[in-house]
Amino acid sequence: MTLQNILTVTDHNRDVGGLRYVYPVVSRRAGGVSIGINLNPNNACNWRCIYCSVPNLTRGTPPPIALDVLEQELRGLLNDVLHGDFMQRHVSETDRQLKDIAFSGNGEPTSAKEFPQAVMLVERVLKDFDLLGKIKIRLITNGSMMDKPSVLNSVRHLAQCNGEVWFKLDAGTKEGIMRINDVNLNPQSHMQRFRNCALACPTFIQTCMFALDGQPPSESEISAYLALVNQVKEVIQGVHLYGIARPSMQEEAIRLSRLPSEWLEAMAQRIRALAVTVQISP
Repeated sequence: MTLQNILTVTDHNRDVGGLRYVYPVVSRRAGGVSIGINLNPNNACNWRCIYCSVPNLTRGTPPPIALDVLEQELRGLLNDVLHGDFMQRHVSETDRQLKDIAFSGNGEPTSAKEFPQAVMLVERVLKDFDLLGKIKIRLITNGSMMDKPSVLNSVRHLAQCNGEVWFKLDAGTKEGIMRINDVNLNPQSHMQRFRNCALACPTFIQTCMFALDGQPPSESEISAYLALVNQVKEVIQGVHLYGIARPSMQEEAIRLSRLPSEWLEAMAQRIRALAVTVQISP
């Protein structure tokens, strides 16, 4: 059988399945097939990271989520992945393992009003497929809503479902965060949100590092970042350190370039010196 529209780590095409909310990807960080849930089909986010691969990204919040459609799509794709020929048609043999269900997509998933119901929906569907507790449910988030009681309650529920959170921290200073994430953010307040999240559910920091105008992050930015990680090392599960894998769709794209794997490894060693586990995806 010939592979069709093959999924790769460099192409997270949301349209392979032709669905509104659910999409399959091959995730380099998850290590296999990840079924993504996109609660931001309007490409709206409350941040605008300059490396973001979402086209036509806009500031804002998601539209109302049709939970019945989400459930139908998730059940259908899971059935095709587990019992159909999806893997043979779309995935290279080495990647044919279902690793997780991931709340990710084209914006901040926790900004959807229906996020709590969506978590319960995924739990119900995985239970019906006898997958609950056998694969991860991941929330990939910028962490901006981790001071909202309803969101934190849902994150606690996620923990009960073999869940974990990947929480964004790309820089250590207010200026660095503004430059990379295009948001006015106090780093200490962000780390308090991280602590809230980590106390509710196993949580990793996810950090994207790259060269901007040909220059890697400055030593002052790196030192500030390491200081933030050090503040939360007693509650952190680890750091996912990664480079740019897919082209940015933002206006700064031409200014961005990948860092050498040796640079990322040296950065990882500095994080490990804090007694924090690091996974690198160059």
